Amino acid sequence: MVATSHDVMPDIELYQPTDEANALELANTLGSDGWLLSGGQDTYGWLKDRSKTPSAMIELTKIDAWKGISETADGVEIGAVTTLTEIANNPLIQSRFALLSTAAGKVASPQIRNVGTLGGNVAQDARCWYYRRGLDCYRAGGNLCYADSPEGLNREHALFGASRCVAVSPSDTAPALVALDATMVVSSTGGQRLISAEDFFVGPARDIVNMTVLNEGEILTAVRLPNTWANAEFYFEKVADRNVWDFALVNIAAAIKVSGGVIEDARLVAGAVEATPRRLVDVENAIRGQQRSAQTADQVAALSTEGARPLNYNHFKVPLMQNLVKRAIRG
Repeated sequence: MVATSHDVMPDIELYQPTDEANALELANTLGSDGWLLSGGQDTYGWLKDRSKTPSAMIELTKIDAWKGISETADGVEIGAVTTLTEIANNPLIQSRFALLSTAAGKVASPQIRNVGTLGGNVAQDARCWYYRRGLDCYRAGGNLCYADSPEGLNREHALFGASRCVAVSPSDTAPALVALDATMVVSSTGGQRLISAEDFFVGPARDIVNMTVLNEGEILTAVRLPNTWANAEFYFEKVADRNVWDFALVNIAAAIKVSGGVIEDARLVAGAVEATPRRLVDVENAIRGQQRSAQTADQVAALSTEGARPLNYNHFKVPLMQNLVKRAIRG
């Protein structure tokens, strides 16, 4: 009789397609049994903790068509399997869409950015430790949110949009993509769907299990940035417990068009305060036509947190979020 160690990797079929059609056919055939594998930074955590045990994996890193950064007639297209390091260092992104290159450069550590991909960063699952430990919370199919309880440890959790689950979007690049009004290219054997970045992410009131609109058999294959926001004035700041590795406590991404010191248009998006990147529409509306100044920033900052419902241990996120908004508007 042979003893089986808990530390032995479970049996998983590995598929490594090299062309788009094969990858999409595998995703369609395997359905929920086919785990999409890109950089693997989210995947390996799940496997290590034995919280999820997929029967098959579809590795996407061999598909050259889903890699790289190219200029298009109306902007830039980035393959979803492009690494975060490539995005952070790319001259075209740096010169025209520096908001995204800055955000990509703030993810985790250099080692993780070297293998982590844009698609993986935006499609990663919730990072709530109760969920990750395999507890039967709402997101895992149970009937309790352990974080939103009298004893819950919820310092990193949501200020907005709680609906059974109070986990937040952990992505640093997601707020930048929403601020840049990006379009997500979602592919399947049935064709392509083009979805605005703002609509790509979903909260628990709509879907308690998934954090994006991706259906079974669908793969995020590219992200398109329109020239609409090219060369705007950008601001990105991430506040975390440590400058490397940690996920954000709050981050802010802003794209602002300024003429003669006056704000003509703006998109401001906060991360790590809701299950989706939170677009600050009231702030945007309030600053249009106003001088880009400290006075304007001070006048509108409180709008960013109207409706916030802090949990036991994350009240500090309210002033933190307001101050980040001030800094983004001041520039």
